[in-house]
Amino acid sequence: MKKIPIRHIRPTCAEHASSPSFNIRDIKELLNGQDLVQGLHRHNFFFILALQNGKGSHEIDFEQHEAVDNSVFCLRPGQVHQLMLQSCCTGFLMAFNTEFYHPGNKVSLQRLKDTSGNFCKLPENRFQKLHAVLFNIFQEYTNREDGYQDIIKANLDIFFIELFRQSQRSNALATSINTYTQERLEEFLELLQTHIITCKQVSQYAKLMNLSPYQLNEITKTTLGKTASELITEHVILEAKRYLLATSNQVKEISEQMGYEDVSYFIRFFKKHTGHSPDAFRRNFI
Repeated sequence: MKKIPIRHIRPTCAEHASSPSFNIRDIKELLNGQDLVQGLHRHNFFFILALQNGKGSHEIDFEQHEAVDNSVFCLRPGQVHQLMLQSCCTGFLMAFNTEFYHPGNKVSLQRLKDTSGNFCKLPENRFQKLHAVLFNIFQEYTNREDGYQDIIKANLDIFFIELFRQSQRSNALATSINTYTQERLEEFLELLQTHIITCKQVSQYAKLMNLSPYQLNEITKTTLGKTASELITEHVILEAKRYLLATSNQVKEISEQMGYEDVSYFIRFFKKHTGHSPDAFRRNFI
């Protein structure tokens, strides 16, 4: 059964082979006068694309975005995307995993969670602040002087503070959602990533979190305005779409991959929530 390709962090040169958990590239040097075209894939790391001059397209979990000037894409591990950048683009592309950067305090960790998975189009003056931080990171990574990794991590703290300031959700989260509720929501969303194949009932996730189904529903409704069941369904459908579009697997194979032994039930479930059968969705999207 064909699976969606998963990319891993690669060192930019032999000098960095001993630090495979972080890299940063100058986009102009990366492109070298040619367009960049990447097919559908996912990463096992955080992926930051900051475009000072942008032209192209970036599709993230089947949502199309234009690659424009002064924009930042921040993807978390597991998201499916495909990218096309024209040769004129400039900026930085950065990748890291939690082995390299994992904030030790709750506030910084929450910033990372809140900004990942987002696309931001920034005013030029705001983008320049982020670009300056990335330039410092790039210089440290290139020169590799004593303590350079510590300086990079400190600059990552600054980067996510500044990016969080641009988040449209930041004020709402700070004023209307308490820390406990937000932390439990993040725990639920992380469990969805790892257990969606075997767990599709609210009661199963509530048990994993030592909550009642009622408590879990209150958390999701307070933070996102959706029931836990709705979030589970959305995640199942998203993962199914990923396999339909990123692989050539038959619907029966995808049904099994998603944990459904009855392919007829899977087809009915998919059509109920998308308006299309899996095969029709694949044809229409392509």
